[in-house]
Amino acid sequence: MKLRSYMVIGFLLSLLLSIVPFSGNLTNAATPTAVTPVSALSFTQGVTKTVLDNGLTVLTKEVHTAPVVSVQVWYKVGSRNEVKGENGISHQLEHLMFKGTTDRPVQFGRLFSALGSQFNAFTSYDETAYFGTVQRDKLEALLTLEADRMENSLVGTEQLKSEKRVVISELQGYENSPGYRLDRAVMRDAFPTRAYGLPVGGTKADVEKFTVEQVRNYYQTYYSPENATLVITGDFATEPVLKVVKAAYGKLPKRGKGYAAVHDARQALDNFSASSSIADASPATPVAKKAPIVLKQPGSAALLQAVYPLPDIKHPDVPAIDVMDAILTGGRSSRLYQALVESGLASSVSGGAAELIEPGWYDISATAAPGQELGKIAQVLQESLGKLQQQPVTTEELKRAKTQLQASYILGNQDITSQATQLAYNQTIAGDYHFIEKYLAAIAKVTAAQVQQVAKTYLNPAKQTIGFFEPTQPDGKPGTSSAGSGRTVENFSPGKPVDPAELAKYLPPATSATDSGKQSLPEEFTLNNGLRVLLLSDRSLPTINLSGQINAGTEFDGNQKAGLANLTAANLMNGTQTKNALTLAKTLEDRGADLSFSTSREGVSVSGQGLSENLPILIQTLADVLQNATFPADQLELSRQRALTSLKVQLDDPRGLGRQVFQQTIYPENHPFHSFPTFESLKSITRDDLLSFYQTHYRSDGTTIALVGDFDEVKVKALLNQAFDKWQATGKPPVLKISSVPLPQTSTRLNKVIPGKTEAVTYIGYNGISRKDPRYYAAVVLNQILGGDTLSSRLGTEVRDRQGLTYGIYSGFAAGINPGPFLIQMQTAPGDTQKAIASTLALLKQLRDQGITEAELNTAKRSITNSYPVDLANPSDVSSIILENSVLGLSRSEIREFPQQIQSVTMTQIQKVIEDLIKPENLVIVTAGPGDTLPKGS
Repeated sequence: MKLRSYMVIGFLLSLLLSIVPFSGNLTNAATPTAVTPVSALSFTQGVTKTVLDNGLTVLTKEVHTAPVVSVQVWYKVGSRNEVKGENGISHQLEHLMFKGTTDRPVQFGRLFSALGSQFNAFTSYDETAYFGTVQRDKLEALLTLEADRMENSLVGTEQLKSEKRVVISELQGYENSPGYRLDRAVMRDAFPTRAYGLPVGGTKADVEKFTVEQVRNYYQTYYSPENATLVITGDFATEPVLKVVKAAYGKLPKRGKGYAAVHDARQALDNFSASSSIADASPATPVAKKAPIVLKQPGSAALLQAVYPLPDIKHPDVPAIDVMDAILTGGRSSRLYQALVESGLASSVSGGAAELIEPGWYDISATAAPGQELGKIAQVLQESLGKLQQQPVTTEELKRAKTQLQASYILGNQDITSQATQLAYNQTIAGDYHFIEKYLAAIAKVTAAQVQQVAKTYLNPAKQTIGFFEPTQPDGKPGTSSAGSGRTVENFSPGKPVDPAELAKYLPPATSATDSGKQSLPEEFTLNNGLRVLLLSDRSLPTINLSGQINAGTEFDGNQKAGLANLTAANLMNGTQTKNALTLAKTLEDRGADLSFSTSREGVSVSGQGLSENLPILIQTLADVLQNATFPADQLELSRQRALTSLKVQLDDPRGLGRQVFQQTIYPENHPFHSFPTFESLKSITRDDLLSFYQTHYRSDGTTIALVGDFDEVKVKALLNQAFDKWQATGKPPVLKISSVPLPQTSTRLNKVIPGKTEAVTYIGYNGISRKDPRYYAAVVLNQILGGDTLSSRLGTEVRDRQGLTYGIYSGFAAGINPGPFLIQMQTAPGDTQKAIASTLALLKQLRDQGITEAELNTAKRSITNSYPVDLANPSDVSSIILENSVLGLSRSEIREFPQQIQSVTMTQIQKVIEDLIKPENLVIVTAGPGDTLPKGS
């Protein structure tokens, strides 16, 4: 189930943040057992709505739980407003909004980064949104910048030329995904005459033809105050901030042009025809069922997607439709999961209702399990939908669905960024920021009869559009590879790094500094059995956030049994001595709680969420599966099939395959970081292997749990002691002796070909440092300058922003308990790959030979430390941070001292890190994707 996920469908400008509020599986939520309207947490309490004379709607909400503020500007324009020949113009304009203004002709990403803002933007069907979250003293600066680009953005020939190239790179990257290609074909067939049927990001053909006049006219028409909503949430005082808003935005004129009326007229016609088709969507209407769309293309897993027309967001059926969706796809206990995944037909299934300004659609997607036919999946899907239409849902199902839906909004609004997004979404799409409260009240009143009725009305087989993706590479294996000498055929001389002092003159002033030393520290203690616990009480919301780590990561796999750690973790929730898989799922889902496990190199991560009253259920379930998992043979086979499907998908994805080849080139075959699952290793793993791994590595003295939220410490300690009292470790824990890995003697260049791909992904790097390396903080600062941000770093400024060679380029140190790789990652069109690599190598040589400036050092340190309080404003993030610090052996006070550690980095330390860690002649360079990325003779 994907609740409100369509609010952010579309295209984020960068990968800095991937915020998708309220989307994903609804088991990531919690709620009271009784299904009553959510009133304990009023989403709109304290909101002030102000409409300026120029029509700008301003929503402000004071939230004083952390010293941060979020500013969002939502424009009521998206792909819905596009006409023939301009598909993607909303998305193209979103990119251009970062290219500077007449008064500030600099990349706005650099300005936001200098403020320490965690920022991004997205385009969707009905809206284009820009958001940033900063320390409270940067609020006025952020408001000033957003007001500037609402009126004065540079939309010129130079800006459009470079950003067109970036957008095309982005679109080509999506083309790598079979799921994207199937969705595009299905939506075009489902809505052949409506803008909703076109991809939000646009098409390469249309993007290539955009003119400066066309995009500028679009900007002048839709980026007008009366077509925008400004939302401010966080730690501020309303009246002074409104004065700032009126001063900055009140002078902006209305400037919408007349041709908007043409768009509105066309949309009204679409609205009428779509509504008529929905009204006719009765099972009694004899309409011929459409034949499936079939795509036979290079790919990995077989995919199914089905789409049904729905009404708009204000239609009274919407609450019942969403309850229906939760019953069908909301978690492991849902009907379609049980019918398709638990039966072994599908590896996954999901669903979501797109309820938008105009009539939307209901979407069901499934990935076939190995060897299963899409036709059979479609048959079982239709049988399940038919049953929902013919028989009322049970009281248990109805209650569970309502619980999940209502609870998801509480957990989805724990941080101020999400609260701002919720308000902006309600105001922009539903026309009323109070919409969510009316919606939740309506959810509580939905009856079984209403669910059955909407199933009959909207899940009409005659109105269904269904598509199949049938891969032409069923084995999932990549094509041939080729290697080069590592020498590029181009000589590239990068431009001079941007001077932060030059940038500073465009920055609005901040009001004052924020004291970051007041962060509360967690209480840390160890149970008698060695299990470590961190507790941090936060009574601001009735929620619990649980993070944990178990020393049972993939580093213990070995090459012959690669995938064993993953399969063990994946089977923990498949049954215990007292509960089977479905009972475990219902125990949590009936209360809206969630508990999940995921595996990394150095451990198994535990993630749990719920309302505070459901903390005992979370703890008891966690204790049960860690001590009493039984690993049923039938569930192991199902999870093995899902793992085999995932492996096929990974080998068909340039990111997944490229990272594997990169890592296996850096680390020798006997190194734990070299191991990756293969089809052979996954098939060889037995139930006895899982039991042995579980008994050996799942130990109380190798487990750490962090809890942040609304609880009483004394009661929690008693609960933990009771739940884990019988879990005793015997003997000494397994220890791996991991040898150091030298740098490659020379540069290594590898190219892995995956048929059917349009974009290449390149990884560049070598083995790096551990988290406790004394050079770590200097490396973080250096990385911020080099490639920590795709819009403001040296790599981003040169390779992405100036040359337009990539949609995204980043660098980073994967520093864990053991040294992980230093790597640079980028996505490029095949013809641009070599030039982008040459540019990157030249930038690394420039960094090594010339170093950095004092101004760059100070700007990077400020950016990191100014951004850090934003992380601490989200209880879920805090839970992860204190857990990670503990697992890495850092001080309990690291959460408070990190900014000081960054500020204390000196130029001498940076020079040392450059000398030690920047080695352009010793790089491993791996490119995966289309086969034409290497020049001839290389």
